[in-house]
Amino acid sequence: MIIAVDGPSASGKGTIAKALASDFGFHYLDTGVLYRMVGLTVLRRAVDPTNEEACAAIAASVDPQSFVDAELRGELVGGYASKVAALPKVRAALLAFQRSFAQQQPGAVLDGRDIGTVICPLADYKFYITATAEARAERRFRETPGSDLAAILADIQARDERDSSRSLAPLRPAADAVIVDTTNLTAAQALESVRARIKR
Repeated sequence: MIIAVDGPSASGKGTIAKALASDFGFHYLDTGVLYRMVGLTVLRRAVDPTNEEACAAIAASVDPQSFVDAELRGELVGGYASKVAALPKVRAALLAFQRSFAQQQPGAVLDGRDIGTVICPLADYKFYITATAEARAERRFRETPGSDLAAILADIQARDERDSSRSLAPLRPAADAVIVDTTNLTAAQALESVRARIKR
């Protein structure tokens, strides 16, 4: 079984996807981390994030075991990840890894921005988790005390624009995805909504 969980940054998709994987004993992959790994490497090597060939070479050689999770979660790395994710050759370099991961037994849960539309278009279940940009900015703000709410909101809006307007694999719900708006839901309520759909 393959469960695809897509959506924009800070929508709650990661929390839901991890919980589903735990519930069912499935493998879990946050595909955004792959792009963050590429983005962080680009940042460390001072590579131009619009240099498609150089970024694709990094994507093809990235080793998931060589990164510490805490290094990947900053807003700066997230911005770089969004930029390299818009490059077709970078996406192509990471495609095979993601599809191979999804084929593991007894099943897999993948979260990202194009799982249901590109990576696993035949997934058994597809969910698109969303929320207003303002609600998502508030969540990020609460997670990072002392941060600037206005700056976080501006970053989220810019990232949404890049992700939804790119020519290859733009951020959008699959035609057959179940859309879950978490703007006014707690994490527990959002998760239960998704669980109930699968169990039904």
